[in-house]
Amino acid sequence: MAVSTRPPGVRTALQWSAVAAGVVFLLVGILGFVPGVTQNYDSLGFAGPGSGALLLGVFQVSILHNLVHCLFGAAGLLMARTHRQARNFFTYGGVIYLVLWLYGLLIGDNTPANFIPENGADNWLHLVLGLAMIALAIMLSPRTPAAGRGN
Repeated sequence: MAVSTRPPGVRTALQWSAVAAGVVFLLVGILGFVPGVTQNYDSLGFAGPGSGALLLGVFQVSILHNLVHCLFGAAGLLMARTHRQARNFFTYGGVIYLVLWLYGLLIGDNTPANFIPENGADNWLHLVLGLAMIALAIMLSPRTPAAGRGN
């Protein structure tokens, strides 16, 4: 049985990365509700391609989109408690973002199926985020903690 040599309460680089990612996602979600930071704020819709609000003037957002960022940020902060959960946050979160990238490419920007909504800039950001999150899970987790330990 493998024994952790890390003192209790000491976070790994992967856990700190999950904290940082969680804070960034929370901040992005909150900024999506701030007029000025989000251009065309008056056209912020709940969901769908009709929401004309643009975070930083580039990324199409909606109330749903902003809430998802906030939930994703909260998940990152909560899952930073253990090494294994932080690795899962980055691995599965990365897969989710890659699926969103493919979804965005396949459905197009102005179709009713674009319920999130997302535009071309969002699509490329989702690709980069997905790949970066999976890379962090791999690079910052060279050893797999023993099963059942919750590290």
